[in-house]
Amino acid sequence: MERRGSHGAGSSRGSEVLDVKPLRSLSPMFPTPFGYTSVSPPGAPPFLSISPFSPFPSGLQPGQPPGFSPPFPFTAPSYPLADGTPRRKTAAGFRTPPHMDAAGVSRGTASSRGRKIKQPGRYSNYSMDGSSEEGGGPMKKKQPKPKRPRPSKTDLMMLPSALEDPKESVEVLLMTFDALRRRILQVDEAKNVSRRPDMKAGATMMDYDLRANKAKRVGSVPGIDVGDIFYFRMETLLVGLHSQSMGGIDWMVTKIGEEDETLAVSVVSSGGYDDETDDVDTLIYSGQGGKMSEKKQVDDQKLERGNLALERSSHRANEIRVTRGMKDISFPTGRIYVYDGLYKILGSWVERGKSGFNVFKYKLVRQPGQPDAFATWKLTEKWKQNPSSRGRVILPDMSSGDETIPVCLVNEVDTEKGPSLFSYSTRLKYSVPISSIPPLHSCSCQNVCVPGDAGCSCAQQNGGDLPYSSNGLLVSRKPLLYECSPSCSCSSNCRNKVAQKGIKLHFEVFRTRDRGWALRSWDPIRTGAFICEYVGEVIDKAKVEADGEEDEYLFEASHSDEKIFKWNYGPELLGEPSLANSAEASKPLPVIISAKHIGNVARFMNHSCSPNVFWQPVLHDHGDEDYPHIMFYAAKHIPPMTELTYDYGMSGRKMQRCLCGSSKCRGFYSEP
Repeated sequence: MERRGSHGAGSSRGSEVLDVKPLRSLSPMFPTPFGYTSVSPPGAPPFLSISPFSPFPSGLQPGQPPGFSPPFPFTAPSYPLADGTPRRKTAAGFRTPPHMDAAGVSRGTASSRGRKIKQPGRYSNYSMDGSSEEGGGPMKKKQPKPKRPRPSKTDLMMLPSALEDPKESVEVLLMTFDALRRRILQVDEAKNVSRRPDMKAGATMMDYDLRANKAKRVGSVPGIDVGDIFYFRMETLLVGLHSQSMGGIDWMVTKIGEEDETLAVSVVSSGGYDDETDDVDTLIYSGQGGKMSEKKQVDDQKLERGNLALERSSHRANEIRVTRGMKDISFPTGRIYVYDGLYKILGSWVERGKSGFNVFKYKLVRQPGQPDAFATWKLTEKWKQNPSSRGRVILPDMSSGDETIPVCLVNEVDTEKGPSLFSYSTRLKYSVPISSIPPLHSCSCQNVCVPGDAGCSCAQQNGGDLPYSSNGLLVSRKPLLYECSPSCSCSSNCRNKVAQKGIKLHFEVFRTRDRGWALRSWDPIRTGAFICEYVGEVIDKAKVEADGEEDEYLFEASHSDEKIFKWNYGPELLGEPSLANSAEASKPLPVIISAKHIGNVARFMNHSCSPNVFWQPVLHDHGDEDYPHIMFYAAKHIPPMTELTYDYGMSGRKMQRCLCGSSKCRGFYSEP
């Protein structure tokens, strides 16, 4: 091939002797950030392959700060140069800091338009030039901020470190992440600070190496089921489903024969491009690139990076994980991500998009034999718009209008026409009038209770913080939760009035094959969301023992075996006291509620040794702490049409054989 220099063949400089310098004395050329010069000034340090973190402690790699595990624990493949010298790819976590003009940084006027240019935070620990502002010696390295002390091994015993069951590991990781996120949000709201609590929680998890499935893989991911839902992209990264926190295409480098080749392993379709997503078994996925920050196509897409990986996967026919993102109607600014299983690419082409530029298109087809996920989602959306379209319905509304949203009764298993007769009620029935019970202390907040208000007595009763986030999610479990009472000055829109407002979900009571009737929802349910109250008659323990009548609809708060509120995982990661050393235990309560004759949907919740729901004592209409309301909340993200269950405990008077089917099944559970 003909070589072409910067001068023509007839240049007068063709025979000029060049001033050749050894390579080690030359300054490197790096891509320059906006506003900075690309020319290395005189006196710049020679190019030496030295990491800012050198020397490395044992087990660390260049670009890897202490306490941080690389996203994927495999080494980059080596490949030879043209002369046969082996070369290893630079680790993904290490980037040599670019050259920056020290004068421009110190004066803040490096921009040609006179705007002040702030030094990027990721380069804050590097000097910008070989000279100081005065032009003398080298600039001092900025002292790093003192790190928060790391928790001890004892503190981390309850965290997901080396769990043998992949499903349990994933669930505990997600529980830990969301507990951190809710707590960070609670603290920020009290300080009136606005930031991304999901990113902060994710960074904390990464700092302590709390991740699962770090190595990229083709196909399914251990511990993640088809139909699982996520509310943050960071969640999919932490569990190894999709390692890109922003990008829609995830790929890996694999060795095909003697060459390295990229293959796509996962895609997320979330509305950023013109994907065709209505078909439940086919996805027309748009490639990446050619867009500006305002999401407008401004250039043709190129066959590189993720697009190239998808193109190669179309020839290799490898399985690709597909996650579909939808708008969260409960929170207008949020999205819900549904893992829809494994797909394969059956075709690809280039077409002109709406903006007039070329876009890569890939046709992905769902592999057979997988559980329904997106199809179930589409079906429940149809039912919510038109409940009469639900098949095998016995009663369209069990509550007979008592609930604001109808409760559907369905049997798709046998010919049973319904559960035993009972009176549907939305209110707990006490043996004495509420007016005769001491009232709950009230607050004097105007309009609504505000986070961080030291004068709010309801917040003080809850330990100084309001128990719910701004979108109504419970932040943490408590021995007793205090909602605002009817005598409080705040309005009905107060964030501390959640459970007392009743159910907000589309429930369905359905027939099971071996456990009678059960409860599920047409809606996705987010971790910490209120589900329902256990409604029935409050009865005395003496009456229960005297009657001797079997009552499988009894709820006894004293039957909880949970001494520590395990749902509040990881406070020690934020520098707060460890739960392992906390005296905050579940207080045995004398309240007994029977839903045999009077009840609501809660009476149909079955037991599970791996439940997705937990109960929380709540006071809001009286002040007797021995007889609170029993409210149920989501312990994890719950996909639509998933049975809702809680743990009945093991301290009852009668043991029943358990049929929950969980891998952690104890074999038995207690009944009153």
